[in-house]
Amino acid sequence: MLNRAFKSIDNSPLIVFRILFGFLLACESFGAIITGWVKAVFLEPQFTFSFIGFEWLQPLPGNLMYAYFVVMGCLGLLIMIGYRYVIAMVGFTIMWAGVYFMQKSSYNNHYYLLLLISFCMIFFPANKYASLDVKLKITKEENSMPYWIPFVFITQIILLYFYASIAKLYPDWLNGTFTKNLLQGTTTKPFFLNLFSKSWFYMFIAYAGILFDLVITPLLLIKKTRNVAFLLSIVFHIFNAIVLHIGIFPFFALSFILFFYEPETIQNLFFKNKPTISEVHQSTSGALLFKFLFIPFLIIQLMLPLRHHFIKGDVLWTEEGHRLSWRMMLRERSGYLIIKIVDNKTKKETVYNYHNNLSSKQARQLPTKPDFIWQYCQRIKNEYTGKNISIYLDCKNSVNRGPYKTLIDPTVDFTKAKWDYFGHNNWVLLN
Repeated sequence: MLNRAFKSIDNSPLIVFRILFGFLLACESFGAIITGWVKAVFLEPQFTFSFIGFEWLQPLPGNLMYAYFVVMGCLGLLIMIGYRYVIAMVGFTIMWAGVYFMQKSSYNNHYYLLLLISFCMIFFPANKYASLDVKLKITKEENSMPYWIPFVFITQIILLYFYASIAKLYPDWLNGTFTKNLLQGTTTKPFFLNLFSKSWFYMFIAYAGILFDLVITPLLLIKKTRNVAFLLSIVFHIFNAIVLHIGIFPFFALSFILFFYEPETIQNLFFKNKPTISEVHQSTSGALLFKFLFIPFLIIQLMLPLRHHFIKGDVLWTEEGHRLSWRMMLRERSGYLIIKIVDNKTKKETVYNYHNNLSSKQARQLPTKPDFIWQYCQRIKNEYTGKNISIYLDCKNSVNRGPYKTLIDPTVDFTKAKWDYFGHNNWVLLN
């Protein structure tokens, strides 16, 4: 295995991927401004739900978040053209990590994937051909790369699809409940509402989703089925792009297919005048990186989606272990929350109106996310600094439009509740 990992192959897939990747990063960054996403997520809310432990990461004041995203967009363009590639790639990765850990209200798996791939691309020699760095002699032109680079990409996408498929194997997905609700929530047009309500259609979508995630990477790995798998991927991802409106992710996912094809095929398609590798040889380039950075990286990616199995309770209910696990579009949650502030001296009880300082989106999410609830209670606690109060919650949730059940223990005082980073929080009641 290690001998094959260091085999020298044509680097055309990596070069084309860099160009597409940079373009998509620019689209994501500039698009966030144009669509109003930056305004809705960073400018309008009075309180930001950052990842726990990253509370120090807060949006820049005024309109500076617009400038922040403009800089990221420009870095994406620099990555695309391969100018000062390493600096641009490091800069974008740091800035995107800031965006990712700064807020959870708009959490999306493709944001996580962008972060992972951005990190990887820092270390990959993606500017060694068809780049301004080569033209300006900032770096030396090269036509090859070690096989372990596409191996990292292929392994990452295999893990993504595999865990996404396994996560769908639960009753509400298998009986079509979730796909029916999801599809009907994407349109108001009578024709599509009628189509999406047909049992044969939403059941087809449910099982097609499982099957696609499970078999697409094996089909891409097999030469005889690769082109068919490519066409299936186009249909699947374009459908998702049109119906689900999930940004750049469908196109980002399609770009990984570059690494499943023989490098010579990609070269013939995009770089017909590029010199071919005269002989296959072993390359020790990046050997230490592969052994001591990317092998541990892939092991972590293999293990992270499994962690919810070691946490008490069903992740679909508790949400503990949900993120970083490729659990994409799996369930619909709704809930209500009443926050009671008790003055321990007077015993006077008041209801805290969280709608006053949260956006409508945050207010919808707050009752359904235990980590949001805990963080928000810490905010209230700080607001009442110096006062002897207790915070109690009446919180019920529904999963996939099922019956409402109590999510949070109503007897727990949240001025004293602790957050468990790695296990089950006992104040989250088990379903």
